[in-house]
Parts: sequence; structure tokens; C-alpha cells
Amino acid sequence: MEKLTFYAVSAPEKLDRIGSYLAERLSRDVVRHRSGYVLIAMEALDQLLMACHSQSIKPFVESFLHMVAKLLESGEPKLQVLGTNSFVKFANIEEDTPSYHRRYDFFVSRFSAMCHSCHSDPEIRTEIRIAGIRGIQGVVRKTVNDELRATIWEPQHMDKIVPSLLFNMQKIEDVDSRIGPPSSPTADKEENPSVLAENCFRELLGRATFGNMNNAVRPVFAHLDHHRLWDPNEFAVHCFKIIMYSIQAQYSHHVIQEILGHLDACKKDSPRVRAGIIQVLLEAVAIAAKGSIGPTVLEVFNTLLKHLRLSVEFEANDLHGGSASSVSVNTGPKDNDEKIVQNAIIQTIGFFGSNLPDYQRSEIMMFIMGKVPVFGTSTHTLDVSQLGDLGTRRIQIMLLRSLLMVTSGYKAKTIVTALPGSFLDPLLSPSLMEDYELRQLVLEVMHNLMDRHDNRAKLRGIRIIPDVADLKIKREKICRQDTSFMKKNGQQLYRHIYLGCKEEDNVQKNYELLYTSLALITIELANEEVVIDLIRLAIALQLTSSCYCFVPPDRLPKSLEKHDKNLYFLTNKIAESLGGSGYGIERLSVPYVPQVTDEDRLSRRKSIVDTVSIQVDILPNNVPSDDMVSNTEEITFEALKKAIDTNVMEEQEKEKRRLVIEKFQKAPFEEIAAQCESKANLLHDRLAQILELTIRPPPSPSGTLTITSGHAQYQSVPVYEMKFPDLCVY
Repeated sequence: MEKLTFYAVSAPEKLDRIGSYLAERLSRDVVRHRSGYVLIAMEALDQLLMACHSQSIKPFVESFLHMVAKLLESGEPKLQVLGTNSFVKFANIEEDTPSYHRRYDFFVSRFSAMCHSCHSDPEIRTEIRIAGIRGIQGVVRKTVNDELRATIWEPQHMDKIVPSLLFNMQKIEDVDSRIGPPSSPTADKEENPSVLAENCFRELLGRATFGNMNNAVRPVFAHLDHHRLWDPNEFAVHCFKIIMYSIQAQYSHHVIQEILGHLDACKKDSPRVRAGIIQVLLEAVAIAAKGSIGPTVLEVFNTLLKHLRLSVEFEANDLHGGSASSVSVNTGPKDNDEKIVQNAIIQTIGFFGSNLPDYQRSEIMMFIMGKVPVFGTSTHTLDVSQLGDLGTRRIQIMLLRSLLMVTSGYKAKTIVTALPGSFLDPLLSPSLMEDYELRQLVLEVMHNLMDRHDNRAKLRGIRIIPDVADLKIKREKICRQDTSFMKKNGQQLYRHIYLGCKEEDNVQKNYELLYTSLALITIELANEEVVIDLIRLAIALQLTSSCYCFVPPDRLPKSLEKHDKNLYFLTNKIAESLGGSGYGIERLSVPYVPQVTDEDRLSRRKSIVDTVSIQVDILPNNVPSDDMVSNTEEITFEALKKAIDTNVMEEQEKEKRRLVIEKFQKAPFEEIAAQCESKANLLHDRLAQILELTIRPPPSPSGTLTITSGHAQYQSVPVYEMKFPDLCVY
């Protein structure tokens, strides 16, 4: 060998003839089963290959590869392993110039077949499989570095290489390697086929580039589908963890896109298969969120919401006896399986959203809110025409649960950033629906966005706190933007809290969430004006039939008396406390009455107007005093219309009043004050006319109004109608 090597190095032009002669001898010895001579010939080829690096070595390489192919084609395991070892040595040689005409199709096919060896002897089977994996690793190392020769990344090769590696990875016994980032194999495990295959798979993915990433990932889906590895999906999760940790971070969105595409392709598969794919997506997103996700953010949410709708549709179809488009699975088990799909989608949406930067999270909040269907509107972009009422309610709950998870942990510097008008208005619409669970979710989302100092946990449960300082509430001075937000949207928030308290299907959790809402507004958004408004709202709430729900259970007496002043906020006591602290208490005597807006028609209730009442007071004070509680009775609009027998208000007048109400709710205080000042003279004239009417004999009444006040007898009160050019009062 020393003489032969010296001769070959001294005369490189002779390498071609040397290689041809050794190849001829080796072919003859293989056929005659002369294993000893075969070993000598391959050792000579290996040493010559390692010693010579001249340009003339290329013809010699062709002879060498021809001999390796002969060994791999033989049926003897020892010769197959020998040929593989020689090929691996060749793969580690860096050639000066690549050979573009050389192809490795045969070696890819043969090494892949060896990875699936089914030899009866377990030791020999393991040895052949290891040789096949090492051969694939050699092919990858030999070809991926040649940028102008990317044949190894062609689909016909990847469809053989990737499944061969995954087949051996399935045999992994080290469960710990599936937890967290896959660890590199240690030296003592180098002869383990599963660990070696995993190492090769990781190396293959690490060399993938932008143009060939998808070709390396798609065979993974085919393998998992063929072997039904989505349910259970532990191995699938393990594979995609390896993929996400091995590829370059800027290519993560390619993998996510492929998972989304496969989810679309499997939309009619069993629920557990879809749930398995979604859980894999969750793991991929969890890793990608730490780096770059790219332009797929909205695509992820759009696809997930589409499959959420499909899952609810399948569930609704099963409840109604099934349909041709539904999956043919038994009704009972499938109903539970669809809930698994829905929960997996919500978890993925929540985790993905919670890991996004704030500016992207705001966009996703708007995106999800735009999908929530509200009865009577067509502003939502999710098709619910096939779901029916139950399916639509289900999708509403699922979307709001998703929104709840996305908003979890969101901390905006100003409330305007967290609750812009384009988001607040559609968010509050479900709070008027006749579904206590929907109203709970809306309030919880509001709490996530309002609670910027993590005070919610300290406010849980309706209770009386002797010293608020014990709660150690964290708060900051309200900023100018928050003050402007409350001037514009405060009345809207109060109105929804008030109406939420009057819902007949409320449960204890609803009242606790409403209580927390009042507390969070006080902590996060209250200045002196807001404090007075909140007190007026609280006084108005105590006059509703549901106000005993706000009394702590340990303070609730055994028998309730309607006029027990110990259960009421007393205006004079509140006024004394606030007056001493410098608050303006003039508005405390003005009762809070929510206005009716066009928003009410979106809630699909029989009549929101019926729930908003006018409080007619018999006593001078509008709120309970220390001596006696004001006797008040609620008269609904429906009863008022019957008593007075008036016609329905004209559309123009309704629109005018709506604009006035909206203006007072959202316009800046300075603008309203300026307009009021310009109309001072007109208001003075109107008041003079009213005072003149009280002096002169009254006209004939237009009707009577019967009022019940506590235990007092019924009283008939005359009703007069006075109309002025732009003012109408009863």
C-alpha cells in the first residue's frame, strides 16, 4: 500500500487506471464471495482516496462510487456496512471543485432502504439501520454544501430521506429528550439508531435554506398521516420541536404556514386528529414566538378562527342529527372530541396572542372582536349562517374566550390604547345579550384591559373592608388621556354596568364581576368627577330589584325589609364625607338614569327599552336620607305609553334625541359648556314659561297616571303636555 500510494501520488494521471483495475478485481471477488479480497480492495481504494487530492482524482472517484454501489447491492450485511463506511469517508473529503454531473440517486434509495431493514437477527438489523442512517448523513454532508447542485433537496429525495429518519426516531426510548429543546446525542449513544437518526434529521434541517425548507418539512406530515401519529401526538410534537429548534429562526414562519396548510387539508378528519395538529401548532408557535414569526400572524389567527367555526358547525350538525358535510363519527364521543378541538384552538390563540408585542396584540384584539357575531348586525366577518342560534352562541363564547386569553397580561400605558372606540363599542355589545356567560366574558376582558396594576386579586368577592389601606392597592395619578377617555366613554361604561345589574338571569359571578368593574374604574380611572358619577350609579343600583346581591353574605340579615336604611347608601352621609374632602357634591342630588341608544337593538332582546325606567319620586329627595328611605316606584316605558295613550315617536325626533344623547356622552365638556352658555337666554325664557304655567290655572289634563308608592294608597296624578318649538316635556 505504501508503494501503491507513492506511485499514485507521484503519477496522478495513473489514478484512473488504478481505480479501474481495483474495481474489476473487487467486482469479481464480490460475485465469488471472496470477502477477504473484497476487504483488501476496499482498503486500498479508501487509502488512495484519502491520499490523493489532485484534479485527476475525479475519474478515480467514479470507480470508487461504482464499487461502493456494488457492495450496497450485495445481500451480505457485512459488505453493506463496509460499503457504507467507505462512502462516509468519501463524504468527509472536501473536493476542490464540485462535480455537477455526479448524482447520488442510487445511494439515497439504497441507504433509505437500509434504514427500514427487517433482518431477522436484531443485532444485524440494528447494524444495517445504523449503516443506512450514516449513509444518508454522508449524502447530506456531501451535497448540501454545493450551492449550485441542490438535487438532494428535490422532493423525490426528501420523500425517501425524511421518512427513513423518522421511522428510526420512532423507536426512541429516552423520554427525557422530548422535554424542552432536543438535546444532542452523547458519544455512548452514537450506536443507537433513534439517536443517530435524530442527529441526522437535525443536521439536515439546520442546512435547509429559504428555497428548500418546505421540501424538507412536507414529508413529515405524510409520515405522520400514514402512521396515524396525530392521535396520540407525542411523537408529532417531538418532531416539530426538533424542526423549530433546528431551522434558522427567520424561517420559522414557513413551518407554521405548512402546519396551517395541513390543518386545512385535514379539516374533515376526525376531531382528535385535528386537535393533535392544533397542539403541534401550539408548540411550534411557542418556539417561534421567541424569535421571528414573520408575516403569518393574521394568517394563523384567521385559520384558527375558521377551524373554530367549522368545529362548532360539526358539533351543531351532530346535535341536529348530523349532515352530509359532517364527519362520520358517533354523536356522543364526537361532541366531546369537538370540544377538545375548540379548547386546543383557544389555547393556541391565547398563547400566541399573549407572546406578541403590544402593537401586534392590539391588532389581533381588533381582528378577533371583528369576528364576534352580534345579532342584528353584519359587521362581523365570520360566516355563521349555517350554525343556528345555538351554534352562534357557542361561537360567540369561543371567540370571547379567545379574546380573554389574548388580553391576559396586556398592560397599556393609557386606557385609550387598550380600549379605543373602535374596540370598545363592539366589545360592549355582547354585554347586552340575554346570556349571562357572554356578559361574564365581556366583563373579564374589560378587567384584563383596565387592571394595569394587578389589583384584581385583591378585589375578589363582594365584602365590606373596614380599612381599604389593608388591601395595599397600587395606583397612579390619573393622566390626561385617561381623563379624556372617561369624559367621552364614562357614561357608556356606567350604562352597561347599570343594565348588567338588571338582567334576570344573572348569577353570583355576574354581580361579583360588576362589583369588580366598579372598583377597577375607581382605582384606575377615577378623578373627582368620576367618583361622583360612580356614587350616583351606586345609589341608582340600590334602587333596583337586584341590589341585595351586592350585600356581603356575612352581613345579609335573615329577613329583609325594603326600607331598612342600614342596607342603603345614605346621600346625606356621603355628602358630608365628600364635602369635607373638597368634592363638589351638587350633582349627588341628580338621579342617575341611563339613556336608550341604538346600540340596544343589537342585543336581540325583547326590548331593552323595557329595562330602562323613569324613577318618579313622591318625596322631595331622590335618594334615601337618614330619616327615611325615599319611596320610589319604577314605571316602564311600556306602562307609560298605555297610560298616556301616546303615539310612537317619529323617526326624525328619535334620531335628533339620539344625536343629543351621543353628544353629551362623547363631546368634550368645554364644547358642551360653550354651547350651553350661548343658549342661556333661550333657557331663561323657557323656564319663565314653565313658572308662568304653575301660577295660572292649569289646562285640562291630557290623562292621568296611577302610581304605587310603597305601602301608600294608589294616587291619580294629572298629566299635562307642554310643547315648545324645540322642547317637549311631560
